[in-house]
Amino acid sequence: MELAKRVQSLTPSSTLAITAKAKALKAEGHDVIGLGAGEPDFNTPSYIMEAAKRAMDEGKTKYTPAGGIPELKNAITAKLKRDQQLTYTNEQIIVTTGAKHALYSLFQVILDKDDEVIVPAPYWVSYPEQIKLAEGNPVIVSADESTDFKLTPERLKETITSKTKAVIINSPSNPTGMMYTKEELEALGQVCVEEDILIVSDEIYEKLIYTEQQHVSIAQISDALYNQTVIINGLSKSHSMTGWRMGFAAGNKEIIKAMSNLSSHSTSNPTSITQYAALAAYTGSEEKVDEMRNAFKGRLDALYDLLIDIPGIECVKPAGAFYLFPNVKKAADGCGFDDVDGWVKALLDEEKVALVPGSGFGSPDNVRLSYATSMDQLEEAAERIKKFVSKYQS
Repeated sequence: MELAKRVQSLTPSSTLAITAKAKALKAEGHDVIGLGAGEPDFNTPSYIMEAAKRAMDEGKTKYTPAGGIPELKNAITAKLKRDQQLTYTNEQIIVTTGAKHALYSLFQVILDKDDEVIVPAPYWVSYPEQIKLAEGNPVIVSADESTDFKLTPERLKETITSKTKAVIINSPSNPTGMMYTKEELEALGQVCVEEDILIVSDEIYEKLIYTEQQHVSIAQISDALYNQTVIINGLSKSHSMTGWRMGFAAGNKEIIKAMSNLSSHSTSNPTSITQYAALAAYTGSEEKVDEMRNAFKGRLDALYDLLIDIPGIECVKPAGAFYLFPNVKKAADGCGFDDVDGWVKALLDEEKVALVPGSGFGSPDNVRLSYATSMDQLEEAAERIKKFVSKYQS
C-alpha cells in the first residue's frame, strides 16, 4: 500500500538520526559523548513530581476539557501577566500535549493548501515539516552570522507574497541561542501589521537567558501586535519536563477555539496528570529554574572558550537556550571533507563525539552542540574535537 503523499515528503529529523547512531555506538561499548540533546540533563523539580503523585492519589486521572483544565489556564494567564505584562482570558488559551503539538495544531487550523509560512533559517527542524503536513509551503529565508542569524525587516518584506499567511519568530532560538531585541521585534512587527501577517512567536526558551538582555514577547510591544500574535510556550525546557508533554498557545480566541476543536478529535485532552504537575510548576517557586540556568551559563562560557580555540571553528556567542551553533566550514575544508555532514560523521566514527549537522536546520556550514550535559563531558568533547581537527590538518 502506498503511503499518503503528505508523509512521503517528510524529512527525517537530523537530531534523532545522530542521537540514534550515538546510542547504537554506546550499545556496542564505545565511549560516546553525545552533544545532540535537545533537553535539559536535570530531573524535573521534586515539587512538580509530588503534585503529579497527589493528582493520581486523588483520582484526577480522567478525561479533561480538550483545551485544558480551567485551573491551569488561570495559572497560564497569570504567568503571562507576571512575566510579559500581557492580559489574556481563558478563551484565548489552549493547553496542548507539548509545545510541538501547539505548533502542529496551529498550522492545521490556519493553513489551506499552498499557503506560505516564512521560516527564518537556521530553524528548528520541525517547523517546515509541520507546515508541509498542513499542506502549506515553508518559505525559508536564510540568515547567517552577519545578522546574528536573525531575520531582518527588509528580508521579511521582500519575501512576503499574496500567499503568505504567517511568519515564525523563535527567540531565544533553537539552534542558535540568539535573541531578538525589542527594537528588532518592533521593526519586524511593523511589517507584519502592514501586510496582515500572523506572527507565530515560539518562546519555549524564554527562561534560559544568560545575558543582561531581557526576554521580550513581540505581543507585548503594541495592541496591534498583541492581536497579530499567537504565543507558543511550555515547560519542557524551563522546568526540565520534556517527557511530560505540556505546552500551550495564547492568542486570538477564534484560532484557539479551532485548535481546541481539533484537539478534541486528535488527543481528546492533554494528559490529566501532566496538567496538575504543570499547575504546580506555574504557581510554584522558580528556584530550581534559576539553579539550572546558572549551571547552563557556566557551561556555555567554558565550552565557548574551548571551541573558538580550535582552528577553523568560528562561533557567535549565544544569549540563551542551551546550544552553540559554530561555523565549522573552514575546519571541514582544512580536514579535506567535501561538506560539514561528512566531517560530523567522521568525528563520530573516529572520536566518538556526536554533533548535529547544521544542514538539518537550514545552515549546512554549521553544527549544533548542546551543552545540556556535564562539564567533564563538555571538556572531554572539546579536547576530542581539537584532536580530530589537528590530526587531519597536521
